Amino acid sequence: MPKPRTLTGEKNLISQHLTELRKREHLSQRDLSKKLQLAGYDMDKNVITRIETNKRFVTDLELKAFSEIFHVSYEYLIDGSKIEVE
Repeated sequence: MPKPRTLTGEKNLISQHLTELRKREHLSQRDLSKKLQLAGYDMDKNVITRIETNKRFVTDLELKAFSEIFHVSYEYLIDGSKIEVE
């Protein structure tokens, strides 16, 4: 069974927003990976690269991790709305 993709063929919806957030925080992919690992999430730089370049699907745990690290809602990561989480 084929995995779902966006209308334009991407494997995830968060790549652009993740890249923007990472750059806004002045983090390299390696820096973000280290920050995620310190928070208890096992993600290396290659995972982040593949997500940002739309070569990888994103799991619910990864979505949660990015949301916590950047203090944004799931909605923001997916479609750019509701940026800040309280």
